Amino acid sequence: MSLAMNRDVFITCALTGAGDTTGRSDKVPVTPQQIAEAAIEAAEAGAAVAHIHVRNPQTGAGTRDPALYREVVERIRSSGTDIVINLTAGMGGDLTLGSAEKPLPPAETGTDMAGATERLAHVSDLLPDICTLDCGTMNFGEGDYVMTNTPAMLREMARQIQALGVRCEIEIFDTGHLVLAKYLVDQGLIDDPVLVQLCMGIPWGAPDDIGTLMSLVNNLPENWIFSAFSISRNQLPYVAMAVLAGGNVRVGLEDNIWLDKGVLATNGALVERAATIVTNMGARVLTPDEVRAKLKLKKRG
Repeated sequence: MSLAMNRDVFITCALTGAGDTTGRSDKVPVTPQQIAEAAIEAAEAGAAVAHIHVRNPQTGAGTRDPALYREVVERIRSSGTDIVINLTAGMGGDLTLGSAEKPLPPAETGTDMAGATERLAHVSDLLPDICTLDCGTMNFGEGDYVMTNTPAMLREMARQIQALGVRCEIEIFDTGHLVLAKYLVDQGLIDDPVLVQLCMGIPWGAPDDIGTLMSLVNNLPENWIFSAFSISRNQLPYVAMAVLAGGNVRVGLEDNIWLDKGVLATNGALVERAATIVTNMGARVLTPDEVRAKLKLKKRG
């Protein structure tokens, strides 16, 4: 894929994630009501897609409880706000080893390993427009946590997502993940148009320098549709990077809690800033219906 600026851009807002951000910002939504309201706020600011995790309302920790997903999605759908719903399927692949000297058995805290069907329970229940597939295994953070997604697990999850008629968003955190994504597509497990999210700057995955981004972009097949983002202070600069590279953009409190130095962000403010960057570059921000047409999605809800 050659470098060509994207003139028709959709914005995804990643509303809350599962990371330990709630103690650092009171703007991060936790309850289903707060997460749904954040999606509505993001839509009003210009986001076409809401990428959704849920959290335990009592502790703020990430969870994959289908009932919480159901409440969030029902609140969004009943609000009359139009936004494409993208649910994570990343939860359930969490492995935290015991220690450097005694890795087994795994630590109970931080370990949540589930089968493909269980990991997709909320997807089969709610039939969102899109759900994510984290296309590989990698280290995260400084400790013993490993994001675990084996080829066998990914094949089965991709098969089930395809059977549900939900569009898969392949999440690429490192270069080898792209190789695995191409394999899944070659196996006929992911339908066209193939949708990819390039997740940059996350330790210990692909760094967010221009060269690494373009090496991934240049190895994407011509007909694949992609977004790209980075984390923390590089999230907003990456809006321009992604558009210049020919892609779409993602912002939101999952990946960055700051709007400016010392100024905590809201999801709406990050989307508004991203939309301003996109339009000031001479590109157009797509509506949810335009994204549905681009990705061949059925309007649900």
